[in-house]
Amino acid sequence: MYTTSTAFLEALNEAGITYIFANFGSDHPALIEAIAEARANGRKIPTVITAPNEMVGMSAAHGVAQVTGKPQLVLVHVECGTQALAGAVHNAAKGRVPMLLFAGVSPVTQDGELKGSRNEFIQWIQDVHDQRGIVRGYTKYDTEIRTGANIKQIVHRALQFTSSDPKGPVYLMGAREVMEADLATPVIIDPEQWRPIEPCALADASVDRILAGLRSARRPLLVTSYAGRNPAAVAELVRVCERTGMGVLESVPSALNIPHDHPLYLGNQWNEPHQNEALAEADFVLVVDSDVPWIPTISRPADGTPIFHIDVDPLKEDMPLWYMGAIASLRADARTALAQLNAALDDRPLDPAQVEASTRQYAAASEARRARLAGLEVQPEGLITPEFLTATVRRHIDPDNTIVISEGITNYTVIANHMRMTQPGSYFASGGGSLGWNGGAALGSKLAAPDKTVVALSGDGSYMFSIPSTVHWMAAKYEAPFLQVVFNNRGWKAPRFSALSVHPDGYASKANDLDLSFDPPPAYADIAAAAGGAYARKVERPEDLDAAVAEALDVVRNQKRSAVLDVSLSHI
Repeated sequence: MYTTSTAFLEALNEAGITYIFANFGSDHPALIEAIAEARANGRKIPTVITAPNEMVGMSAAHGVAQVTGKPQLVLVHVECGTQALAGAVHNAAKGRVPMLLFAGVSPVTQDGELKGSRNEFIQWIQDVHDQRGIVRGYTKYDTEIRTGANIKQIVHRALQFTSSDPKGPVYLMGAREVMEADLATPVIIDPEQWRPIEPCALADASVDRILAGLRSARRPLLVTSYAGRNPAAVAELVRVCERTGMGVLESVPSALNIPHDHPLYLGNQWNEPHQNEALAEADFVLVVDSDVPWIPTISRPADGTPIFHIDVDPLKEDMPLWYMGAIASLRADARTALAQLNAALDDRPLDPAQVEASTRQYAAASEARRARLAGLEVQPEGLITPEFLTATVRRHIDPDNTIVISEGITNYTVIANHMRMTQPGSYFASGGGSLGWNGGAALGSKLAAPDKTVVALSGDGSYMFSIPSTVHWMAAKYEAPFLQVVFNNRGWKAPRFSALSVHPDGYASKANDLDLSFDPPPAYADIAAAAGGAYARKVERPEDLDAAVAEALDVVRNQKRSAVLDVSLSHI
């Protein structure tokens, strides 16, 4: 037996894909048979992870890719399964996460002309005009597999797209008859001919312009959101900043870009309704890998400040409205560009006195910031605060051996501030804006890094969006335990903030009910316990929190099962 599906599995092996996050349907008999045949004959194939919900499966692939940098396969059922990927497609696209999506197609024959022809009523209902169009606005590449003769070329081409900057998901689909077709001879290609495009570098003249700007600056500032998605970029970024006295501000960070205990680290900004002081005082700004370096109606550099922008997608080609007033927008890979700046500084270092003065100013500001944050971490009387909760979790983890998954929404800033992670690759947000990523991402992170402790910190709304019944069933089945902490403020706080920011004195500001509450709340932790045997505990008093976190982490580390803490905060 050697079919199109056999060659498809071979192509996945050749590409180094380790997981198939699968939600099988009536369009997949050929793949199910090919997987069974490979197992029966002892032939290696990627590990199949059954994902009862498609968004959870894609979020898990997202988590694996963030930790490893390698794409995985998400396999779904025709157009219904493609639609059920829901916001996970948005998150992968906006987070620039590589992955391969594959969906079957309703059979293209109905009278038995070919093997795999229609034999179930659903196959007429699921035949739509433009199945690929469902996700085309979010994918870098999409096509249909029409023959097994070149399926490996198609698969490797798709993976070349997804793994080349700017990264993002790709989508393939194939009808039952095509995937069932027998091939006369094995499909053989050289995968080395399909490697990702090499990273872009800065032009020498651009390096010179940036260094010239740094030489004349007294308060240089680097702003970034996701340079650290490549952990190797972090060391280059730190070295550039230390050699230039440049402070670092993270804006909407989806990765750890600089150790959060570094004296040049000036914190992170999200939707805070005030001008960032470091941004206002900067006389030179270098933006590296950021979609939203600041929100100009609230916080921005001073007029006339020179801004340089380095990004793999400096035009933001998928954003209809985007500009920031940079005097130079440069397409380059962050690690490559920062290494170029370091090489140039080897030959042409900045004035040491200038660097020392800027470093001293930023170090003082960084130390004062840490002192302010420490003051928020004291045990409160009465209700648990988000700051105290986050700091308590931090005190119980090994920062060198932990991955933090953050989907705190209105507590994004709190989590970044008070977890204080220091290791590249130790902190992730989705990079997108569709809620429910956290559970699947934590599961995928644990699969990718089984020796690390994975901690997911999420709002109660994000937790419900994550389909916890599916997440924790999968975590138990595939032995991927993690700690989930639910910041339970009994509703959606973000829409309230949005409404009041636009209508501060309107009717909504005086209303008792804005239809945003989850009150009474579901038994969040019990959902995980019922679905996957997770340790479940509700925490309502500050004095109980320390013991609860310690016990939950003991369950994750030593009993190898997940734990969910439902922590009551002040209500929205």
